[in-house]
Amino acid sequence: MNSLLLRGGRIVDPSQSFDAPADLLILNGKVAALGDDAARLAPPEVERLDVAGLVVCPGLIDIHVHLREPGQSSKEAIATGTAAAAQGGFCTVVCMPNTTPAIDTPSTVAWVQQRAAQEGRVNVLVAGAITKEIAGDELASIGSLKKAGVVAITDDGHCIQNNDMMRRALEYSTMFDLLVMDHCQDYSIVTDGVMHEGYTSTLLGLRGWPAEGEELIVARNILLAERTGARVHCQHLSAAGSVQLLREARRRGVPISGEACPHHFTLTDAAIAGSDTFWAGDGKALYPDVPAASLPCWPNYDTNLKMNPPVRTAADREAIIEGLVDGTIEVIASDHAPHCNYQKEVEFDVAPFGITGLETELALSLMRLVHSGRLSLAGLIEKFTVNPARLLRLAHKGSLKPGMDGDVTVFDPDREWVWERSQTASRSVNSPFYGWPLRGKAVATVVAGKCVWRDSQPAAKRRKTGK
Repeated sequence: MNSLLLRGGRIVDPSQSFDAPADLLILNGKVAALGDDAARLAPPEVERLDVAGLVVCPGLIDIHVHLREPGQSSKEAIATGTAAAAQGGFCTVVCMPNTTPAIDTPSTVAWVQQRAAQEGRVNVLVAGAITKEIAGDELASIGSLKKAGVVAITDDGHCIQNNDMMRRALEYSTMFDLLVMDHCQDYSIVTDGVMHEGYTSTLLGLRGWPAEGEELIVARNILLAERTGARVHCQHLSAAGSVQLLREARRRGVPISGEACPHHFTLTDAAIAGSDTFWAGDGKALYPDVPAASLPCWPNYDTNLKMNPPVRTAADREAIIEGLVDGTIEVIASDHAPHCNYQKEVEFDVAPFGITGLETELALSLMRLVHSGRLSLAGLIEKFTVNPARLLRLAHKGSLKPGMDGDVTVFDPDREWVWERSQTASRSVNSPFYGWPLRGKAVATVVAGKCVWRDSQPAAKRRKTGK
């Protein structure tokens, strides 16, 4: 069935400044009514879902996900990746093009779209490559990719080092109104760094990755966006300097945006040394009610903490949070990057970058931003719905207005649970958050009026906040 009546939930829809208990009716895959009319207009045979005491919001969107197909299905597949997305409360994901082969031709776009239609649990949108084979040497056929249905272009996992080529890519993108998403990394200064360059990297004897390696490309992208008028999106920002550059550019009206990942506003580089990072930037414990001895910790050199860009200092973490709070950073995304166990079970230096994140993204964001009092619940939902839909020009998503796609996320913002390896729907388990006591959990995921995932676990204890 693709019709559903959700009854009694707290509906939070930032697109229409709606936050109140109400019913929601979806008919034939589209939002039909919100509020008093929903129950009255519901046909007798429509499925009903009691969501009293839960938050109901537009379907969450993650614009930065690696589904690994084609060619890397030992790490993840469209079927397993979208199952993880559904379990995390996400109705729409944008898959990155650094696959084998790269998604740089219309035929590969069509293959992914067909596979997603057959096996995907949620909506799968495709990002095409900026350059052929993501090699940074020759532009891909951007117009053909747009015609094939890509919603953005990016060489994610790589960064175009040739500034003139990046300028040409931006000029082409304006012809097709495509968002250009950039992995900001200057190879000449990052070189072979494997973690943030600072005290901890020196302590551990690991090659450092300076924050300037990101900031230089962010600055370049700002200059080129200002010159060309192209829409540029800086992916997975990690450095305080990047946030400040973005803030100043946006004040000038430059068409540039940025995203943050939960691991960058939750962890610091001290975790790689096995240090306790369960503390907020203001010195207050993240888990004031949990004895410190019972909190999980990491072994030194844990490769599940190796990511690109790396987690950085407490000051960088605080700057990312401030950027989210003041609107400088508009979007939260997971950068879900699965890898096989054998690839991560090696020395830190040679392990691949990346962690999984779809299933913990919502909880970590609630904990670090909402439960800490830094951001309202509506403000957080906006970064998962309205803002990514606007950036990608998704006219029928990100809202619960009548006529919009019937994509809905239902979650309990106060559910307390512990993330375990046995719970994941992903094919890979390279997450640093196993064993963490989390707060906030998706309960149901609805795509086009059909409930594609529901939490089968009994409700755990809930901590009331009044927020």
